[in-house]
Amino acid sequence: MRIQRALARAGIASRREADRLVAEGRVFVNGALALTGQVVDPARDTITVDGKPVRAARTSTTWIVLHKPAGVMTTRTDPQGRPTVFDLVDPVPGLVYVGRLDFLTEGLLLLTTDGQAAHRLTHPSREVERTYVAVVRGDAATAARIARGGVELDDGLVEPVSVRADPLGDRRWAFEITLVDGRTREVRRLCEALGLTVERLVRTRYGPVELGELPAGETRPLTPRERSVIEALSHA
Repeated sequence: MRIQRALARAGIASRREADRLVAEGRVFVNGALALTGQVVDPARDTITVDGKPVRAARTSTTWIVLHKPAGVMTTRTDPQGRPTVFDLVDPVPGLVYVGRLDFLTEGLLLLTTDGQAAHRLTHPSREVERTYVAVVRGDAATAARIARGGVELDDGLVEPVSVRADPLGDRRWAFEITLVDGRTREVRRLCEALGLTVERLVRTRYGPVELGELPAGETRPLTPRERSVIEALSHA
């Protein structure tokens, strides 16, 4: 694997930060200055950062289900000092998230030490379903009918797997939508295109994993069935 990925999997830094460490000459491989993009074997090569050895990421894979609250960043660190999802989980070397949730969006977020699985599960070619429930104002019943036929956004056509709108009272609706694309802020942009005002947005499902009654800010491991299906999806 490339040096930046090895550092990220070992929990030293994000890939972008790892690139910076290499560029600044702070990383060595087998006593020689590391090069950007260099291929390494963490199990065999001796890698150091600022003179300190980097331990290879654990071989057993960790999976964590997190209920991300609103107002938390899906990133390792935040320049503005805002809380991140990594503040809510125990420190595990090489832990990465599967599919970003924006600052205000709540709900199910998977984290894993299997970087390849994380990449595959978010790639559109895998068509892994994500279900969201938005509390909205506007004509959600009409919006649902329109959405079922596809909606053109600035980055292409959005064709939901399923859409439903349930009234909540006081002119508010629960607008549930299942997608496979995983584009940036896709649900919020879709709702805006449909004339809906989003008051709250929660991801309730990712593939076979459901949020259920997991409290905000809390975590749980995958069930054996969830893990089996997730690993089949990510390694097929």
